[in-house]
Amino acid sequence: MRVGMLVTHIRPEEKLLIAAFQARGIEPDILLDREVNIDLTAGADQLAPNGVAWSAYDIVLERCVSTSRGMYLQAILNSWGIPTINSYATASVCADKLLTTLALSRAGVPQPPARVAFDEDSTLEAVAALGYPAVFKPVTGSWGRLLAKVNDRTAAEAIIEHRLTLGSYQHHTFYIQQYVDKPGRDIRAFVVGDETICAIYRDSAHWITNTARGGKASNCPVTPELNELCLRAARAVGGGVLALDV
Repeated sequence: MRVGMLVTHIRPEEKLLIAAFQARGIEPDILLDREVNIDLTAGADQLAPNGVAWSAYDIVLERCVSTSRGMYLQAILNSWGIPTINSYATASVCADKLLTTLALSRAGVPQPPARVAFDEDSTLEAVAALGYPAVFKPVTGSWGRLLAKVNDRTAAEAIIEHRLTLGSYQHHTFYIQQYVDKPGRDIRAFVVGDETICAIYRDSAHWITNTARGGKASNCPVTPELNELCLRAARAVGGGVLALDV
């Protein structure tokens, strides 16, 4: 079996993955995303950065830091019939909060009420419909960045004005969720295929509990209820190797 691993650089997680493959007698090929140069009109027989034809790979793990790089590479490889973890279909949903919300809604998975709007007046109406406080989130983004909890209309107006001044079309898509007053923590669970393999509590005095923003991780038992909920959510977005916030 030939495995490729698309990476930006080798982090501790990639070292663990490499060691796990080696323990199973597989030496993954490390493919640096910055060295990729693909002819989009040709096929999978063209060469990867290491000089091996893309078609030689049985599967490719996508570990790029950049969401856009990873997704485009997944789309290309999948179009050639090369499996990736995760697939482009799953990644494209998970990378977009609006699309994730739609997928979970179709599957009947419980989630905080959310709305989308595109200009100042309709966005203020959307926030009012959800009720204050509410949380503005970028449709694409990670690590707890660019989140804003608004407690009243004045705060909402300030966030809207700031976003409308920015140039990106993504900033002009206003995705708003109802604020969830959680008990100082939430849960991040990890699903591989049809199993919730582990979960952590993320504790923080701040309303943002993401570990990238200072949240502290501790073990969370995977109960049958948590496992069932996570599997429903994972299937809703296409399945694969997933991290879910509960």
